[in-house]
Amino acid sequence: MASPERRTVRDLRRGNRAVLLRNLYFAGPASRQELSRLTGLSAASVSNVTGDLLAENIIVEAGMVDSDGGRPRTLLRVNREYGYAIGVDVGETHVHVELFDLDMNMHAKAEFTLRAAQHDADLVVRHVLAGIDAVLASAEATPAQVLGVGIGVPGIVESGPDALVHAQTFGWDGVPLGAKVRAGTSLPLYVDNGAKTMGQAELWFGSGRGFRHAIVVLIGSGVGASIITGGLTYRGANSSAGEWGHTKIAVGGRTCRCGARGCLEAYIGAQSILERAGLSAEIEREQAALGELVRSGAPVVLETIEYLGAGLANLINLFNPERIVIGGWAGLLLARHELVRIKAAVAENSLTQPYQTVSIVPGRLGADAVALGAATLVVDEFLLGAIPAAGDGSPANVTRLSG
Repeated sequence: MASPERRTVRDLRRGNRAVLLRNLYFAGPASRQELSRLTGLSAASVSNVTGDLLAENIIVEAGMVDSDGGRPRTLLRVNREYGYAIGVDVGETHVHVELFDLDMNMHAKAEFTLRAAQHDADLVVRHVLAGIDAVLASAEATPAQVLGVGIGVPGIVESGPDALVHAQTFGWDGVPLGAKVRAGTSLPLYVDNGAKTMGQAELWFGSGRGFRHAIVVLIGSGVGASIITGGLTYRGANSSAGEWGHTKIAVGGRTCRCGARGCLEAYIGAQSILERAGLSAEIEREQAALGELVRSGAPVVLETIEYLGAGLANLINLFNPERIVIGGWAGLLLARHELVRIKAAVAENSLTQPYQTVSIVPGRLGADAVALGAATLVVDEFLLGAIPAAGDGSPANVTRLSG
């Protein structure tokens, strides 16, 4: 039997630092006394850790608040100007690159168009690297001020330094996207499935906030989901959990873009809806064409709602979530115009008890939530203490913003 790993004072201090910083980010501004109550740390530990974080300018004072009968208490918050996070959304028709501060305010954005037949990995990488340069130039920032780059992509992302991506609709089979991007930048890099990054964004800042068991679905040209259980994203054995669009809704049904038959995506994905309506709009015009179709109340839209209701009901029956968030540009379009019908279709296909305890709502963060979620990958590492404490040998490419 292996002996338990010994924890040093340094390990304990780092753990305390991560717990305090995370609580301050999500519950701040807060006083030291409130932080002690929120974290369960002693007043002395809170004082020591906040002293270090103040000295490093990771947190700053945010005014005073009256206390009961004593001296006013100083409020603390995470310093939004400590560093930037870059979020990248690699979609069917675009590469979006956005620069955020630690309050997730967007400071700059760059966009590049992709054509349906131009998902060449090297082209995507060139767009990502050009976008990083563009947003830094627009914000007059330097790479030294960036904590990292998060990238949301379609398909399955294998963890590891190469970040192998399996995206059948792109024709990618084990593309080492992480290695390719790292060849062009020294910034810390985090790659994940786009539906999962959007799910984390909605969990942190949007319609999923406050829920520990939720599912965030992304419906655009493609279809995916982020399954959140116990407040954490469920990934499965190989990080492929959440490929909801490729669950089967009809045996021997329509051919999906992945090559299989009867996938949910082949019935509720934007491209498939237009095809079933007899429209052959170019992928660049998908959003406008689908918007016209949904507003017209065409029969194919009503049929799509039935398939969507069955697909969401499967998630309810399998995972018993407290909340389902409908996101992605096509999902938001359908929810905006047809949420009542969607809920009715879900109720018709769900078990009664789990349906009665779930709420179904549109996403709150809009169609660009994937890029925001990709940036949260960087912030998540920052809050967990991936940026070493002072004196631990901070990497040269991670510094504080001026001012």
